[in-house]
Parts: sequence; structure tokens; C-alpha cells
Amino acid sequence: MASAKVSHPVKSASEESKVLVVENGKMVDVQDKEITMEGLCSISSYDQWARIPVSGPLPKPRYKHAAAVVQEKMYVFGGNHNGRYLGDMQVLDFKSLSWSKLEAKIQSEEPSDLTGTASLPPCAGHALVPWGNKILCLAGHTREPTESLSVKEFDPQTCTWSTLRTYGRSPSSCGGQSVTLVGGTLVVFGGEGDGRSLLNDLHVLDLETMTWDEFETTGTPPSPRSEHAAACYADRYLLIFGGGSHSTCFSDLHLLDMQTMEWSRPEHQGITPEPRAGHAGVTVGENWFITGGGNNKKGVPETLVLNMSTFVWSVVTGLEGRAPPTSEIYALKSSRKSGVPSGQLNEPETNGLASVAENSSRGVIFEIEELQDEKTIKRADTSKTLLQAVKGEKSHIEEKLDQEELQSSRLKQELANVETKNELDLVRNQLSAEEARASQLENEISDLQQRLQKMETLEKESESLRLEKDAESDDSSSGSNQRPADKGFWRWNG
Repeated sequence: MASAKVSHPVKSASEESKVLVVENGKMVDVQDKEITMEGLCSISSYDQWARIPVSGPLPKPRYKHAAAVVQEKMYVFGGNHNGRYLGDMQVLDFKSLSWSKLEAKIQSEEPSDLTGTASLPPCAGHALVPWGNKILCLAGHTREPTESLSVKEFDPQTCTWSTLRTYGRSPSSCGGQSVTLVGGTLVVFGGEGDGRSLLNDLHVLDLETMTWDEFETTGTPPSPRSEHAAACYADRYLLIFGGGSHSTCFSDLHLLDMQTMEWSRPEHQGITPEPRAGHAGVTVGENWFITGGGNNKKGVPETLVLNMSTFVWSVVTGLEGRAPPTSEIYALKSSRKSGVPSGQLNEPETNGLASVAENSSRGVIFEIEELQDEKTIKRADTSKTLLQAVKGEKSHIEEKLDQEELQSSRLKQELANVETKNELDLVRNQLSAEEARASQLENEISDLQQRLQKMETLEKESESLRLEKDAESDDSSSGSNQRPADKGFWRWNG
């Protein structure tokens, strides 16, 4: 899948700059120095993509690369060019809007030992995250994959790479994952692992202790995927949008509460986004802008925005007729005023200016976004925002309480049903026992009746024999009492 890479809001020279970095939809925040943006600030129209002219040797067209902004420059590392992994470090200077290539070195375990001008192995599908004045590089596909995910650090001042030592159980090696900065931690979700197996596990790296943790979550997590977009809202909620598997692309939205570690599917309103993977995302206040990417049928031209406080999707604009990967820079100046998340109430309201280096018909792009903040926020607006946040939290707690009460009622009903079922089972068992006893008694009665019939038959036969015997005895007695006949002689008197 093609991959949209990075979005960075930056400010004009008169304002403090806040930079948001997104690589493959992975968003982080860093504070930046003042930046002179004459080329970008010349854009007059809102909500339309405009090409920005740049100078210097253009980087090779690529996708699945990573980018990060440190101070006044955007650093682009790696990616895929015509099926080949890249390992170069390209830099776009925001002041001059010019490209240049860095020759980075690798630092060994000995700080003073530098191994020539070699860079990291070529890779794609990785993540770059600004951390202070340095850049962290995580994950990615390489020609010789490793078993576990490693964390590299790039120092722009010395142009050197080094490997950071981490503790705990490191995630397995993967690419196309999301890496999101939440406070002082990096949250790694999903991606494609060894053997092209898709993942949906969650790992957290504490940047203070450099310790990996794998948290148990509740609820239904997103299905295994890669090339999705992720963002952090109010320094508490992790949002996952889109991405793809080997056979399909997704348009679903998932939310993880980092305090309760519970996944949920928020009900969104507005337009229904098309499935897409390989897109880029950047947050400006409570708005999350999504651009680029594509699905199994086409590249998706619409640039969308999600209001993360109301979960309302809307279309900002489109960028039609994209050519194969190039290294052009595009910018979008947003007309949207955005409230600030409750976790960032001390920061001013912003609207954004986003610039993009387009990389493919599926939205392989760099994005740079300029924030033009008002210097102050009225206390009434801050109080109103705070009150809305408190009301929202109260509504959330009440909703959770209603759910708990409903669950308790359901469990009570299930318990009553179980008890009733147990009583019915006991009665059925007793009835079965009684039926068995009755059947046994019937068998015994039948046997006794048969025996009684036999006895009656024998008794009749016995009586008949007795009568015959008596009759014979009577006949014998009668014959013995009669006189024998006289045996006379005939006289002849002649």
C-alpha cells in the first residue's frame, strides 16, 4: 500500500511555533523556534491545496518514508523507491524552502568512535519522532529483519546515529505500525510483522526510563492492520483510523482511553469516510486532518477533518489527478478555528496551514502545517472551554454509571434466572427419580401378578387332582361292600 507520511504545523516569525509530526498517521507535538515562512504565508486562499516552489536537489520520489521536524527543518529518512528500500537523510529548510542531503554517521558504543559516513540500513514503514533536539527512529522493514524492535537516535547537530538501550520486553520487529507520542511515552500499535503477519498489539515505551510495557486492555481492539493513522487527543485518548489488511482497507474509528486502557468505537456523525490505508494525519487543536491514502479500488482524493470532541467528519477539499510519486510540496491553509483539548487549555486557539510533498496517486506526501495562533485567549473563552470539558467529563462519568447500573441489573436478572433454572433442574431430577421408582414398582407388581396367576393355576390343578383322587377312592370303597353273585347250577327235572 502507498503511504502518506508527515504533517507539521509551524508558525510565522511573529509567533511561538508548535510542530505536530505525523509519519504514516503517527502524530507527535514538539515546540519549535521561530520560522520565517514567506513562501507558505503567501497563500491567500483557504481550504485548497497549493503547490509551493522549492529549490535544491529534490529527493528521490518515495513512499513509506518517515519525517520529523526539529527547529527549522524537516528531516526525511528512508522509504521505498521503485521497490527498493532507501537509507538517505534528506532535509527541507523552512527558511529557504530548499532541499539538501545529509551524510550521516553511525556512532558505535564508544562515543568517540564514528564509523565513517555510513548511515542506517535502508528501511521503509518506520517512524521518526522528534524528542527534544534529537530524533528517534523506530521499527520499519529492512532487507535483514531483526527479531525485536530497536530504537535509534539521530542527532541533527552532529549528524550521527546511535542505538539506544531499552529495558523490558521489546515488541517484535514490524513495519507500517503507528507510533504516537502521549506525554512522555511512545505508544506503538499494530503493523505488519515477520512473515507478513498483521498485528493489533499495543506497546508503550517510557521515554524517561526507556522501559517497554505491554498493557492489558479491555473492550474490543481494532482488528489487525497496518498503514493506519493514529492521533492523541487531550493527552489522554488514542484514536486509530483506517488502515488495511492483505485483502481489504478499513474506514473504522477506534478510541483507547489511556487512563482506563479501554477500547471503544465512538459513534461518529457527518460524512462516512471511504476506506483508506497509507494516509497521513495531523491534529490542529481538536481537529484531526486526514489526507492521501487509498484502497483496493483507487486513491482517495478527499482531505477530511474529524472534530475529535464531537466525532463529526467533514470534507475539506480534494486533490485530483495525482501523478506517480514526485517530490513536490503542497500546502493547505485551513479556515477552521479550533478549540483546544481539555488537556491543553493553556495553549492558544489555532487554525492551520498545511503543506504537502506529494508522493503518489494514493497520497504519498509530506505535510507541513503552519499555525497562526491568536496571542491570547480571553478568560471567558477559557472558562467556557473548561466548563465544556467538565460537562463532557461529567456526562462521560454518568454514562459509565448508567452502563454499570445496567450491567448490574443484567447480572441480577441472570443470577435469578440461574437460581430458577437450578430449582427447575432439582425438581426435574426429583421427578425423574420418582418416575424411576414408579416404573420399578410397576415392574414388581407385574411380576407379582404373573406369579399369582401361576399360583392360581397350580391351585386349580391341585384341586382337580384332589377331586379325581377322591372319586377313585369312593369307587374303590363301594366295590368292597357288595356280595359276590351266586354260582348256581341249572337243574333239569325231566
